[in-house]
Amino acid sequence: MGIIWTIIIGFLAGVVAKFIMPGRDGGGFILTTILGIVGAFVASYLGQALGWYRAGEGAGFIGAVVGAIIVLAIYRFTVGRRAV
Repeated sequence: MGIIWTIIIGFLAGVVAKFIMPGRDGGGFILTTILGIVGAFVASYLGQALGWYRAGEGAGFIGAVVGAIIVLAIYRFTVGRRAV
């Protein structure tokens, strides 16, 4: 059940991250949502590694949004370099 909640929170975090970081990233809503889910998983993993969350406990919504923003920024930086 924890993975399903992480995916749901990641979906919502991706939508929020898209509103916080507007702009063209070439993928639209679906790509941003996937990056949000990845960001939520990254935030959960890092939070557990740093002792902020216990095992089996997913990242909170704010942590997932921060993770989604970081993943989205890395994606934009990588794609931007490739396009130049």
